[in-house]
Amino acid sequence: MIKTNPQYPVSLIIIGAGSRGTTYASYALQNPGLATVVAVAEPRQVQQQRFANQHRLKPDAIYSDWKEIAAKDRFADAVIIATQDSLHTDPAMAFMDKGYDVLLEKPMAPTAEECRCIVESALKNKVIFAVCHVLRYTDYTQRLKSLLSEGVIGRVINIQHLEPVGYWHQAHSFVRGNWRKKADSTFMLLAKSCHDLDWIRYIMDSECTRVSSFGGLAHFRAQERPAEAAERCLDCALESSCPYSAKKIYLGRVSNGETGWPVDVITDDVTGKGVMQALQQGPYGRCVYACDNDVVDHQVVNLEFANSCTASFTMTAFTEATHRRTRLFGTHGEIEGNGAEIDIFDFRRDEHSVIDVSTSNATILGGHGGGDARLVESFIRAAGERNSDLVLSGPEETLETHMMVFAAEQSRIENRVVGIEELTGFCGHFEKNS
Repeated sequence: MIKTNPQYPVSLIIIGAGSRGTTYASYALQNPGLATVVAVAEPRQVQQQRFANQHRLKPDAIYSDWKEIAAKDRFADAVIIATQDSLHTDPAMAFMDKGYDVLLEKPMAPTAEECRCIVESALKNKVIFAVCHVLRYTDYTQRLKSLLSEGVIGRVINIQHLEPVGYWHQAHSFVRGNWRKKADSTFMLLAKSCHDLDWIRYIMDSECTRVSSFGGLAHFRAQERPAEAAERCLDCALESSCPYSAKKIYLGRVSNGETGWPVDVITDDVTGKGVMQALQQGPYGRCVYACDNDVVDHQVVNLEFANSCTASFTMTAFTEATHRRTRLFGTHGEIEGNGAEIDIFDFRRDEHSVIDVSTSNATILGGHGGGDARLVESFIRAAGERNSDLVLSGPEETLETHMMVFAAEQSRIENRVVGIEELTGFCGHFEKNS
């Protein structure tokens, strides 16, 4: 039965023991009084065994397929689903139908229809449901929200938000990697930036009404390939001067003793020899101008809200930094923020003040400015206390912000302004627009 009184530890099942699943599950290792992992489903043997060893799972708690767990009677409190984007819907629906609370990695699903169905299932089954919009949970975001509530810049009229993907990160994940093709994963804005649009909505605190968007694949394509370039970086005479050199991105890190992400994505053997073999034979050694990628490398989104205010969002691959930057323009001042500092200019006093909100948390859960840890803690406490208000990214508002993303992509493709109402409705009660 679902718990009706606060009770800990919350027992967790982890579906997908990759980078995100391992990160979220580490909360249980650090807080055994609040959470414990009782089972894992992971098809890759190396990752499966590594995870099982970390959490001291017995053989009967280790599965290769989540369907084996879903077929059993409910034996845990909650499930964390951290599979690839296209593999979210079926396990989310199956476990919620069993009465499990669910923490689902972003994005919810690759289509608007599937997102609606997931949310309808969460509401129907009355479970605790949250999507991993980690940006909401950072110290930086919470301090910013507090300052805005205090009226430090008056009413927010406009937001400018930049997601600098990073030139090598784009090459790794969205040109050579798992998120390079829409058919295999989803479109770029949903895969990389759905939590940025969610964050803008959270900060603006008003429903989005209309969206327009432009962008495309400008650089990482065959037309941009130098005539002398080889199919693979290790065979290329231009490699040493290429900013996207796989040799530099991966072997350079190994030589510095950095064998975690992104190196451990391309091979389980993170030695120099293992990485070299991966670059010789695998997809991560390909020339960035000779891959099968089709997602955009730059995109802008314009947003209008019900309070008549506006926001603009830019996602671009062509940056050094990977820290988001934001400017907020209010009736009494403006704010510039970068995740570590909040710079306030007050029109009334004609002066600046800077607030340091950087975090020194060096644990695995310190990622995203501490947002990873606060996200999992919020979900665990919501599950343990049966209080959905403890999560900041519940089902209905998450559906709304996902619809903002789908509307933006529809606008980009159809070259028109798209109203959010075109994508509203629940599973089985709407005309499919996705």
